[in-house]
Amino acid sequence: MRYIISGRNIDVTEGLKSAIYDKLGKLERYFTSDTEVHVTFSVEKDRQKVEVTIPMKGNIIRAEQVSSDMYASIDLIEEVIERQLRKYKNKLVDQKQSAQSLSQAFIEEEETQDEEIVISKVKHFAMKPMDAEEACVQMELTGHNFYVFRNADTDEVNVVYKRKNGTYGIIEPEF
Repeated sequence: MRYIISGRNIDVTEGLKSAIYDKLGKLERYFTSDTEVHVTFSVEKDRQKVEVTIPMKGNIIRAEQVSSDMYASIDLIEEVIERQLRKYKNKLVDQKQSAQSLSQAFIEEEETQDEEIVISKVKHFAMKPMDAEEACVQMELTGHNFYVFRNADTDEVNVVYKRKNGTYGIIEPEF
């Protein structure tokens, strides 16, 4: 794998590079030698963030971890990448697509555990009609990053969500 490491508001030290090589090096068996791995370190106030992006044919494996310690973020990111790779492998096997960025040994490796989707909680709630602005206020009050509501103007179910840049978005169904 070829690593492309950069930093925003931080100098990338040899210790950080070494930690990335150690953690992501465990994943080398999944990739061909010419696969690029983009790693970006960033610091915002007391948030230490690591972003890893691995472009692949027809897909992108991407993980982002934020914590108060950069090395803790690096430790967490390996598990996320490996989980995404397993899902991607299952998708490839199911759809019988070619996987040029993955090693043949990884594709042919037997899956030891099936990752099932487990729904652990179901919420039921009444949706009173409201406009998008009121839904944004309700979302902020609940502390979530999205809110489902019935639009008073269209009488359809919509979703408002908070974007990473602090703005809001709305999802309206199209039938």
